[in-house]
Amino acid sequence: MSITRTRILPAVGLAAVAVFALSACGSSDSLEGSGSNNGGNSGEKSSTIVVGSQDYYSNEIVAEIYAQALEKADFTVERNFAIGQRDAYVPSLEDGSVDLFPEYTGNLLQYFDKDAKATTPDDVYAELEKALPDNLKALDYSPATDQDSYNVTADFAKENNVSEIGDLAGISDLTLGGAPELEKRPYGPAGLKSVYGVDVKFEATANTTVDELVAGNIQVANVYSADPLIKTKDLVTLKDPKGLFLASNVVPIASSDVADEISDVINKVSAAMSPEELVAMNVESTVDQRSTEDIAKDWIADNLG
Repeated sequence: MSITRTRILPAVGLAAVAVFALSACGSSDSLEGSGSNNGGNSGEKSSTIVVGSQDYYSNEIVAEIYAQALEKADFTVERNFAIGQRDAYVPSLEDGSVDLFPEYTGNLLQYFDKDAKATTPDDVYAELEKALPDNLKALDYSPATDQDSYNVTADFAKENNVSEIGDLAGISDLTLGGAPELEKRPYGPAGLKSVYGVDVKFEATANTTVDELVAGNIQVANVYSADPLIKTKDLVTLKDPKGLFLASNVVPIASSDVADEISDVINKVSAAMSPEELVAMNVESTVDQRSTEDIAKDWIADNLG
């Protein structure tokens, strides 16, 4: 997967989870009975929730999890998947033809505010809330991400005792690989030096970045954080405590008309989804060739009860 693909700690409110637990039928782990905001016990949904997705397998998996979680909570759901990229689906969100969509905080912030400077998860989310149109609302963002990240092999990490980007400082003869434009990006070689004191050479590797890393031709690779190759090639994603990269956490974007009604269900999904689980689900899709529906069903059974 090339870093040129266009396009992810949680701000989950404990009070929202508590309210959900009190309102759910049966155990606190159940999603049943959340599909009504009418104040009664009928469990009837107030509307059909249209869930959309990008034309991208990882995004569609998250959208299917949203859809199945809502159905488990007695909502009627319509799926409108594989719409395309932001220029195609954002108008559908804005005009109300799509009610809920899995997005990525940093990239969506840049779509609405090209001059945004925030990089850390909380700051990016706060700026995104301000930048969204009035008829859209960001629900709680997830720990799961799909964003630029720096990776090393597991052997390199062990041999050099590195787990964060800053741990690379002082290691000699490092070569960073990635798409050609990475060389001039603010989080490229210049950013590594200014933010973390890490000196690297640069090699344009494009679609062969991970292969070059595994072969030892480069020592650091720029890979999207949910790329299945991180798991299948036994890579280690280096932590970025200083916010070199623009945080792009998975975030549900909802129509303001339904946001309050579905927030208990969808925020619980966000809280439960980890970066490692998103990568694992992507592996199930691309390597194991499992269907999106089955991947989502199993994830809900394992994480939401």
